[in-house]
Amino acid sequence: MKHVISTGQRTCYDEHGRPVPCQGTGQDGEFGTGLRAPTPRFETVGDVATDRLTGLSWPLDAFIFDFPMSWGDALVAVSTLNHERLGGFSDWRLPNRRELRSLVHFEARDPVLPPSSPFRNVFNGWYWTSSTAAINTAYAWYVHMGGGRMFYGRKDQDCIVWPVRGDSKIVPATGITSCFDSNGSTIPCDGTGQDGDLLKGARWPEPRFEPHGNLVKDRLTGLNWTRSADICAGKVVWLEALAAVRDLNRERLGGFSDWRLPNINELESLVDCSRYDPALPYGHPFLEVREFYWSSTTSFYEPVWAWALYLLKGATGVGLKEGPHFYVWAVRG
Repeated sequence: MKHVISTGQRTCYDEHGRPVPCQGTGQDGEFGTGLRAPTPRFETVGDVATDRLTGLSWPLDAFIFDFPMSWGDALVAVSTLNHERLGGFSDWRLPNRRELRSLVHFEARDPVLPPSSPFRNVFNGWYWTSSTAAINTAYAWYVHMGGGRMFYGRKDQDCIVWPVRGDSKIVPATGITSCFDSNGSTIPCDGTGQDGDLLKGARWPEPRFEPHGNLVKDRLTGLNWTRSADICAGKVVWLEALAAVRDLNRERLGGFSDWRLPNINELESLVDCSRYDPALPYGHPFLEVREFYWSSTTSFYEPVWAWALYLLKGATGVGLKEGPHFYVWAVRG
């Protein structure tokens, strides 16, 4: 699998949040798919830590500016670090949403960082990214470093800033190619430091998706998805979602018996952050696309919940496992 980082989840839970043996559950903790981090994951030199999984470098101090600020001020503040040559470097920037989210470890909380990470002063709240929200361009994406959620907020509100530097061959580009001011108006990208200006991340192949009957291969990640994005023909509870995928394997859909309920990182990998309703790449070949989807990843913050992708917006959040809240989409590979 390319360009999808493992969630780090190794434990499985029932619908009541109780730990259970993973074998046969179909949960994220059973399969552990995705790119795994080397040991140790972070290499520290001075006041900077390099993530050996992604190649990105972060200041050890995750609250380097000592106070929250608006999105516009965040972009300006990061540029001052380059004048000061923080850590000896002058290429710091506000991370895009996939770069910041690459730090999230889904078997941790307060903060949601990998075990033995070297960072200090991590605020268990919202951190800005350089990515504008396509659904409302007066909003930008942020990541909650206490619980791991990714949503968007008004650019004039105050959040924490954690800059990054480097180019990752692992973390995919977001798909954003335009830039917007704090009021949501389109502006020239050059020199803004926004996601659409810097275009960081692994490039997407063209075409990205390759249909094969009732399967679709994502040439970016190597994953294969059911062409129908609603295999249960309606919303179900979490355990029904896991059972529905087991039924696909008994039926050998497409000739395969290794279908899974995707983990939350696999689901998020489908998102084109320049689009909404749905937040999928233009011209995608999927059918019956719905608004939100169950993942196989339990919320470590509260295990009676599981992670979900809100595909209309492109956000990641959680839903109560016992409620018929979300749809089911299957993956293999």
